[in-house]
Amino acid sequence: MRSKQVAAWITSTLRESAWAPLGVFLFYLIARSLQLFSVFPSLDIPTHFLGGVVITYFYRVAIQNAQKLVGEIPFPIQVIFAFTCAGTTMIFWEFYEYISDFLFDTKMVRGVTDTTVDFFVGLFGALILSIIYRRRLPSL
Repeated sequence: MRSKQVAAWITSTLRESAWAPLGVFLFYLIARSLQLFSVFPSLDIPTHFLGGVVITYFYRVAIQNAQKLVGEIPFPIQVIFAFTCAGTTMIFWEFYEYISDFLFDTKMVRGVTDTTVDFFVGLFGALILSIIYRRRLPSL
């Protein structure tokens, strides 16, 4: 019975929210294949910002849907957990960029400043979405 509940949680979360990070990832793949990040280096900034927004949205939906499995999760905890999960995802994305540069000489990381700005902009996107969700609270 528990495995059916977990499967339902995964299915409903993917159905409701996977389109958002997949959309940004598809844009990323198209932009990389067209060399847009080389032609327009500043395009990296809105991509990381939107990445922060959509991955936070994905985690918010996953956490909200998980309540059917684990019970009620206080709203502030949901928001904070989604934000921290998004931050962790951003760290893994930067690892991906570094490893890709190391193994395939892709030149995605343009230095410490680039990585720091990527983190800042992505976390700013996550924060913006978190604030929007917080405003939906009747009172805190």
